Amino acid sequence: IPNHVAIIMDGNKRWTKKQKLSSFIGHEKGINSIKAVIKTAKLYKIKYLTLYSFSSENWSRPKKEVLFLMKLLRKYLSSEAKDLIKNDICLKVIGQRNRLPADIVKNIIKFENLTKKNQSLYLTFALDYGSRQEITLAVKNIIKKIIKNELSEKQINEKLLSSNLFTGNFPDPDLLIRTSGEKRLSNFLLWQLAYTEFVFLNVLWPDFRKKHFDDALIKFSQRKRRYGARI
Repeated sequence: IPNHVAIIMDGNKRWTKKQKLSSFIGHEKGINSIKAVIKTAKLYKIKYLTLYSFSSENWSRPKKEVLFLMKLLRKYLSSEAKDLIKNDICLKVIGQRNRLPADIVKNIIKFENLTKKNQSLYLTFALDYGSRQEITLAVKNIIKKIIKNELSEKQINEKLLSSNLFTGNFPDPDLLIRTSGEKRLSNFLLWQLAYTEFVFLNVLWPDFRKKHFDDALIKFSQRKRRYGARI
């Protein structure tokens, strides 16, 4: 069982089109899949679960779709966050928050604080997140510390850079799952996925359930992780 699972939740729009439904129903149905993976992660005592929810590139989508996604996020925070508290789940949101609506940021901070002592599962949503932007910000932070004489060039190493990323407080993923059959990372955790095992599944995200999670975990259990070494 992996300690940390990251998921690229892909296929909502294709699911909507396949079902011949209008609007952005696939995004809404995807909430049920989020509930399923959280429940499954708890069942298998997976400690960290990171979900790619809204990328920094997603702002370029049609305005109606972006507004719908923000509305859906508000709904999730108001309806599900209390269950996170009850189920001992720690909520964390990574990404740049300055473009998110102020009321959403306020609720994120509220529930991060309310759940910060929970320990059974560390649930992270990547919102307005882009890995290249994350690495760029980390480098800028390190440069600022050097200018202030808080760091020297000799102190710069992989561990230091990792600690300056949004994910600095938790371990790199052991397993990455991407749904919908696409085989790319889409600017997600590029630094952190260096030695992660990838599993690409053909199921569209709104259809993703425990059996699909089980399938990915079985595939993971059959891998031999060498971390670049010969065994």
